[in-house]
Amino acid sequence: MEAPLYSDFSPQSPTPRGGQPVFWVGPRHLAGDDGCLYDLVADTLAGLGWTSLTIVRGRHEPDEAPEDRQVLRSTVLHISPDALRWAQWGLADEPFHLGERPIAWQISARAEASSPSAQWSAYFTRDVPGEAVVDFLVALDASAQPALPLAGAELVLDAVSAHGWFRDIDQPQAAATDPTFTSHIRLGEVPILIQDADPRALVSAGDVAGPAGWQAWAGPVLGAPCLWAASFSASVPHDLVAVFAASLSSTAPVLRRVLPEATQERLLRAPVI
Repeated sequence: MEAPLYSDFSPQSPTPRGGQPVFWVGPRHLAGDDGCLYDLVADTLAGLGWTSLTIVRGRHEPDEAPEDRQVLRSTVLHISPDALRWAQWGLADEPFHLGERPIAWQISARAEASSPSAQWSAYFTRDVPGEAVVDFLVALDASAQPALPLAGAELVLDAVSAHGWFRDIDQPQAAATDPTFTSHIRLGEVPILIQDADPRALVSAGDVAGPAGWQAWAGPVLGAPCLWAASFSASVPHDLVAVFAASLSSTAPVLRRVLPEATQERLLRAPVI
């Protein structure tokens, strides 16, 4: 771990639920989402005054009991009061994947409420530490112009470097990794289907590079699917990505009851007393 486990230790410790032991855990980027990524983010958005809508699609046969209904897709949409930003939770029957993991949260913003489409979108799979997604959303909510970039890409790398991550030797201006080389953040080509208003994002020719966006992921087990992945389309402001990166790489411990199987042996933990 890149810093003392007990930095920013809080004396206020919650009571374990259902007898499950609670631990202070680090490093954060390998700690998973504690199995409550939806609740943590949704509660934060509710506190910020965002409106939530539930969308369910399924089949219901005549004379079929309600409990037998086949729900094919269920999503929850959270919309900011000014309608310039929104966040959608949905694990669909045919989900969109990053790093072989289904997308859990898709967060988007636009410049004007009259615009029919998002200026940019960011995507997060399950097991992304919820604290990082929450910090990203709080910064997004506080932004007066959520579609306007306010800083350069260097801000993102500065954020993780301040917490002990190393810049990539071959791409020092575009990539960094944690000291154990399991988690990474990189500015470069984005996966297909990442939504962005920049028309260059529609370019599919192999010899023409589209606009670069930030990607982050954790791969603790060689050859296995990622523990988590996050993708930011090219127009996501760098200052917002930097907030996510700073939170993700933070050396402050986090509370966890559920630890990812792939990283249990890599985590430092201390029981909550």
